[in-house]
Amino acid sequence: MKNSFGGVFDGVTVLVTGHTGFKGSWLSIWLNELGARVIGYSLEPPTEPSNYAVSRVADHLTDVRADVRDGSRLREVVETHRPKVVFHLAAQSLVLEGYQDPLATFHINSGGTVNLLEAIRTTDCVQAAVCVTTDKCYENQNFIWGYRETDRLGGHDPYSASKAMAELAVAAYRSSYAGEAGVLPPVASVRAGNVIGGGDWSADRLVPDCMRALMAGQDMVLRNPLHVRPWQHVVEPLAGYLWLAARLLSEGERFAEAWNFGPAILEMVTTQELVQEAIRLWGAGSFTAGGARVEKETTLLNLSWEKAARRLDWRPVYAWQEALSATVDWFRAFHEAQARGVDSVNMYDVCVEHLREYSRRARSAGVAWASE
Repeated sequence: MKNSFGGVFDGVTVLVTGHTGFKGSWLSIWLNELGARVIGYSLEPPTEPSNYAVSRVADHLTDVRADVRDGSRLREVVETHRPKVVFHLAAQSLVLEGYQDPLATFHINSGGTVNLLEAIRTTDCVQAAVCVTTDKCYENQNFIWGYRETDRLGGHDPYSASKAMAELAVAAYRSSYAGEAGVLPPVASVRAGNVIGGGDWSADRLVPDCMRALMAGQDMVLRNPLHVRPWQHVVEPLAGYLWLAARLLSEGERFAEAWNFGPAILEMVTTQELVQEAIRLWGAGSFTAGGARVEKETTLLNLSWEKAARRLDWRPVYAWQEALSATVDWFRAFHEAQARGVDSVNMYDVCVEHLREYSRRARSAGVAWASE
């Protein structure tokens, strides 16, 4: 697997902000398996349990516990460890929490991104950076087609607006300090839809709620059964982020833009259909549609990844059913390990095997980043 992505991460120091989160923990595992020296910068894991804890990710990286709102501390870490590549994932990532604490949401998502940009602008070690935002950075107009990178940014809630602001900050730094100015390395921003995968225990998210119910033998309560989401396994956009970083290292400013990474088919999969499939895969369970409907959540949102396909030769590998199957498999393995006793729970190897299988599938499909 070390030869994936052109082997560019082998022996390279990489900073991952938000490494204790769901996406960040998976990215840190993958980078470690690619031979990178990973420096993690984050607060405590956002959930209990967490993939970071149950996969014992701390055993495989340098763990720095700090806040992205602390700009001086962030720059100190960059100066001390001198990463060549930065992946910025640290964020307040929940729409509903954004309503409850908008001030922190804006400070973390917008201000934290500016702090990261300042840290890499005022040091001389970083050669490529990827800033992760969200599909919700677009001004939602309930299009039935996928949003493109040129569509208007916006946000009708604090979380979405804070991510749109982060995108604007990246673009402003790029236009002000990159290129002829020469004081900012190539920086790209990336947008992905609702990711699923093993180890996600986030609150108020469909698949984590479903897996909690299935493991506990309880009914799943489905708030908004007809809402549509672009479901994709977490490794799909992470492969895009890694491949984009590799291209930034080799070709620089040509790829320092905004990029979408979406699921294989923009098919209309409702939350009810996904839950029914999860129950079938688990082999037991039930759900009820009801409870407090959450009208603040987006009813329809899809991304177009045509640009990534055309210019990066990136494309997803899993259909949504396969993404869900891999997720259920992970939680089944966790559930079985937990039943044997807490000391037996170490999901790192399970995550690695998922990454290897995904890489094999991508290689068989002829995806560019997976060639060896």
